[in-house]
Amino acid sequence: MELQILLSSNKTKYKQIYEQIRKAILEKKLLAHAKLPAKRRLAEQLNLNIIAVQMAYEQLQSEGYCYSVERQGYFVSEIQDEWHTIENDTTTLKKTVQNEHVINFKSGQIDAAAFPYKQWNRLYRKELNVSNASNAAWQGEYSLREQIAKYLQHARGLTCQPEQVYIFSGFQQQFTNVCLFFNRSAIGTEDPGFIRAKFVCQQLQLQCHPISVDEEGCCVPEEPVKLLYTTPAHQYPTGTIMSIARRVELLNWAHKQDAYIIEDDYDSEFRYKGAPIPTLSHLDSTGRVLYFGTFSKTLLPSLRISYLIMPASLQQDFEKFNIHLKSTVSRIDQQVTAKFMEEGNYSSHIAKMRTLYRAKSRCLIESLYKHLGEPFEIIGDTAGLHIIVTLPEGLNEYKAIELAKSSGVEIDAVSPMHELQKPNHQVMLGYGAPTMNEIQRGVQLIANAWKNCLSN
Repeated sequence: MELQILLSSNKTKYKQIYEQIRKAILEKKLLAHAKLPAKRRLAEQLNLNIIAVQMAYEQLQSEGYCYSVERQGYFVSEIQDEWHTIENDTTTLKKTVQNEHVINFKSGQIDAAAFPYKQWNRLYRKELNVSNASNAAWQGEYSLREQIAKYLQHARGLTCQPEQVYIFSGFQQQFTNVCLFFNRSAIGTEDPGFIRAKFVCQQLQLQCHPISVDEEGCCVPEEPVKLLYTTPAHQYPTGTIMSIARRVELLNWAHKQDAYIIEDDYDSEFRYKGAPIPTLSHLDSTGRVLYFGTFSKTLLPSLRISYLIMPASLQQDFEKFNIHLKSTVSRIDQQVTAKFMEEGNYSSHIAKMRTLYRAKSRCLIESLYKHLGEPFEIIGDTAGLHIIVTLPEGLNEYKAIELAKSSGVEIDAVSPMHELQKPNHQVMLGYGAPTMNEIQRGVQLIANAWKNCLSN
């Protein structure tokens, strides 16, 4: 039989023969038990080496599309069910073009240029050896858990045992695991609040209640929730510090309601006015607080190392729940981080970054006052790596972001973090990534664009 096969130069020849015969069989253009062309004849027809045809036939036979009869050749296999093929959509997705000249004021960024790569690489070379080829235990490397426990005792006043420390590959994996551990119970999340926490709740289809935030921090839930996610030391995104009265209220609420509080201490290291804010866990005497920490802000986000401090009363059940879990964090990265902490480099690095970010925060605020003035209010300027700017009448969130973008400056919207009442007059500026010069230049650019808009 004559079989029409069209060859091009963008794929191997045997692959094209295989795919076109396979398609003809599935579309019933080649009927069951029909004989395929002899290998030599098809090779001559296509002006190819017989090996390409042989490879295509053998692949078809191995997948069951044809069968061979000795001294007679290859025949189409019988496929009982109908098969409707759908052409693959070959539309190329539009690639995101990274403009090198954009000034990045997006939140959640760090100054990667200030990372101590030389010290890190020295430790990494030591740990990259055959003895570290296997996976870490699912709980994490004991050396890192031990160093985290020591650090929290010294820096955050939080007393825990290394066995209470569990290592995860970032907030979302950690938060997902905890939600599943609590059997997908109803949860309360701050409003406004961390959008990725709400996203995880949506993915898991949890009953999620927005809990208002006031001047004292996260309010006591009125809804019947088993879990409450909160950011007491530096509320995200408002920057509010939870008062001692509210902390006691929440702990009493959790004890009375048999509920648990997830305390996300995501950037507590970077406080620029006054002493560090104690953890909520520090006050917890009834085992009601699960403490979340991360290295994404203090080291590098790409390390993907976060940690959970589990109350001792829940340890046994948590271990049983995760008994078949495998660690998703590189053993080598964990050991390097542990050594980095053990040698005192971590504390020194945090001190250095705190000084740097304090200077960046001051630079940003001074630039905003200089170029924008009083109509623009600044919120949350005492800690963290971002601030919120309240816009004057005549300039809304959408317009401000678009004007900034057209000026070569990337900033964040605040409204997606709200559920109950969405403001349209606030934007967020992160100052972790840009240099001092970029901060000054970026503010000048958006100030010119915004003021021109307001004057028209």
